[in-house]
Amino acid sequence: MLFPRQGGKGALRLLLSVLLLAAWKTGSGQVHYSVAEEAKHGTFVGRIAQDLGLELAELVPRLFRVASKGHGDLLEVNLQNGILFVNSRIDREELCGRSAECSIHLEVIVDRPLQVFHVVVEVKDINDNPPVFRAREQRLFIPESRLVDSRFPIEGAADEDIGTNALLTYTLSPSDYFSLDVQASDELSKSLSLELRKSLDREETPELHLLLTATDGGKPELEGTVQLLITVLDVNDNTPLFAQAVYRVHLLESTANGTLVTTLNASDADEGVNGEIVFSFGSDVPLNIQKNFKIDSNSGEIRLVGRLDYEETKSYEIQVKAVDKGNPPMSNHCKVLVKVLDVNDNAPQLAITPLSLPVREDTPLGTVIAFVSVSDRDSGVYGQVTCSLMPDIPFKLVSTFKNYYSLVLDSALDRETKSVFTMILTSRNFKSPHTIWEAGSGQVHYSVPEEVKHGTFVGRIAQDLGLEQAELVPRLFRVASNGHRDLLEVNLQNGILFVNSRIDREELCGRSLECSIHLEVIVDRPLQVFHVEVEVKDINDNPPRFFRQEQRLFILESRIVDSRFPLEGASDMDVGANAELRYKLNPNEYFDLDVKANEEETNILELVLKKAVDREEIQEHLLLLTAIDGGKPELTGTVQLLINVLDANDNAPKFDKSVYSIRLLENAPNGTLVIKLNASDADDGINKEIVYLFSDLVLDNVKSKFIIDSNNGEITVKGELDYEDCNLYEINIDAVDRSPFPLTGHCKVIVKLLDENDNTPEMVITSISLPVQEDASVGTVIALISLSDRDSGLNGQVTCTLSPHVPFKLRRQRVCSGEGPPPPKTDLMAFSPSVPPCSSSGDSGEQQEIFGNDEPYLVAENSNSGSNSSNEIDG
Repeated sequence: MLFPRQGGKGALRLLLSVLLLAAWKTGSGQVHYSVAEEAKHGTFVGRIAQDLGLELAELVPRLFRVASKGHGDLLEVNLQNGILFVNSRIDREELCGRSAECSIHLEVIVDRPLQVFHVVVEVKDINDNPPVFRAREQRLFIPESRLVDSRFPIEGAADEDIGTNALLTYTLSPSDYFSLDVQASDELSKSLSLELRKSLDREETPELHLLLTATDGGKPELEGTVQLLITVLDVNDNTPLFAQAVYRVHLLESTANGTLVTTLNASDADEGVNGEIVFSFGSDVPLNIQKNFKIDSNSGEIRLVGRLDYEETKSYEIQVKAVDKGNPPMSNHCKVLVKVLDVNDNAPQLAITPLSLPVREDTPLGTVIAFVSVSDRDSGVYGQVTCSLMPDIPFKLVSTFKNYYSLVLDSALDRETKSVFTMILTSRNFKSPHTIWEAGSGQVHYSVPEEVKHGTFVGRIAQDLGLEQAELVPRLFRVASNGHRDLLEVNLQNGILFVNSRIDREELCGRSLECSIHLEVIVDRPLQVFHVEVEVKDINDNPPRFFRQEQRLFILESRIVDSRFPLEGASDMDVGANAELRYKLNPNEYFDLDVKANEEETNILELVLKKAVDREEIQEHLLLLTAIDGGKPELTGTVQLLINVLDANDNAPKFDKSVYSIRLLENAPNGTLVIKLNASDADDGINKEIVYLFSDLVLDNVKSKFIIDSNNGEITVKGELDYEDCNLYEINIDAVDRSPFPLTGHCKVIVKLLDENDNTPEMVITSISLPVQEDASVGTVIALISLSDRDSGLNGQVTCTLSPHVPFKLRRQRVCSGEGPPPPKTDLMAFSPSVPPCSSSGDSGEQQEIFGNDEPYLVAENSNSGSNSSNEIDG
């Protein structure tokens, strides 16, 4: 109550006009009681009249009454027996929230003479509130790639009780995969996290349901529960699998463009894009395959887009790759073997070598006139050819070897009768088996290894054909080999067949298991034709070769031990044992090599992870894969395996502190920087990019006062900070990385406000004696003055003085020094030694008495030397 300054007796009358008419004697001391919350109506609290030294008989005559601002109906006094009892329900949590101390402040007043007593009734907590989780369920999304011992924060429960009744313990339902880790940050606050004990596999267990129970420390115990719904997120840990390792297809060489060759079928156990497959030819597929075949990347259909020609290519070996759309992608391989079937689409071809032209009319019968060879590019029965002459001519065809004929004079010639003969030779192939008559002089077989030196002995060809060495030159001994004439030669001096130039089996016959050079030996006088087959034997002259010098693999660091990664093998141009390959991997602690032979007796190679990789430890592994053939001596080929370890989001952001304590002046202007948080993340890329957020645990009153920059972690002031409203803020911060499967780090920022002297003292005057008689005795109490200041510490310490030269004085009385929260500021006895967090009560209150009978001028001011705040009153 404020009074304007006035002078003289008018001011005195103004003051006295608001004073009470009753004389008052100051009560002394303070009485303490305690009562449990939720006690029933009528529950005994204390013998208040007896404890205050009042007689029961005088309670009614002296107008005994109890006042408690805001809580008037909670407690009542029976005026018949002077007992204080519970009048209505007392809920400690409603009364004091979670404050450690909770009391009801009563003011007891009696008249004639006036006395004021202060009674504090402590309200004791009972365990009437169970632990409560904010939601009925908590959902967690955990990638199946997370490593054992990974932790996942979960939200705990809250209990509105205090002390032991609010001391929570937690239990988790039994699980093979998770255990509960509880870290106590203080007596009541605990950080909870799930700890992974066993590797997850989405393909095996896509979802887990756990029950988290919170139990308080009361007697009896109360508990609350929350369902933990854990969804296991897919990672790309399965390679596409083909239904077959080798697909076999037979196509007629006359097959039309657009014909479906085969449809590949691959599956992937992953889900979403990790299970979507793209088909393609291998990167090293030859041009002739790319020219003739096309694959649909989505359906896996392979169709013919070119022209097949059995005579050019009898088979195609197509490497096909299936790659999923995961990040990183996983791939696998299969082989499509297309065998081209011959059709009779080639006409026979004739080649005639004249020997005795023109023909003399006295030529003896049986003389060879010419050599005739026939061929057909078709195979099998389609390549079997017969040759015939038109009838009624003096010549005939004699078969000397398969598809080789001699044109022989069959009857006498007479030039004068006919000087020119026109002969028509006809060759035919067959669509059905047909036996060709052969008449020759035998065949000789030799063999020679490829790559032997010039002059290497092959065979005594003259001797083996039954020819004398001396007659080789006179009889015009000669050797013909269509397309390979210079590879072999005969020494006419000794009749030996020798190697004349380099023989490369792979160039001559490719990878065909059989390879021979066909020689035709001709001598004259008389004409003889011999056929010689020289088998070219394979030597181990080709090392195994990989398609490229290095193979790159991209492996997530989260891949579990025993994961497998397909590799491309090598090829060897040799045949037989020389082309049989085995493989070895250089020794290392992370990978093994697994080699399996499929039904085609080709090797399927896989890298097997034997120790978990960690990108933060080793980002790249260099391995050497060696292929060794079966030749003597062995030949080898190598390929570098470059394994890039890709980052998985296996590191949560980390703050350099778990708790930051900040002191900040109240009334700090908006935009004031409170703190700049700094979290780090050992991952890479978006997995290490951090977003800062207020936790879900942060209350609305905190969000109304502070704001956080999500990018740089700066917390700044947003609203008005008032120490008297709330002097401490607890802000829980989450640092979340930007991974599709984000991880979160946590810290706590405790902001303590520092009090400023921004509140003026308040004065409340209660009238005691009005009017004041001039014969009032010295020491008569004129008025009760109550002083308070909402500030704390020195800023809240108040002094009260009277203007000088007046017949009054002030006498200090300390009226409140007990436990419990302060009474309201309007209470005459308001006093509190300190301001609890988020309390609006002031720091100090005093009661003053005015004695005397003149015009007092009162000044109340706080004792902070830096403040001139004051309230004035004239009286």
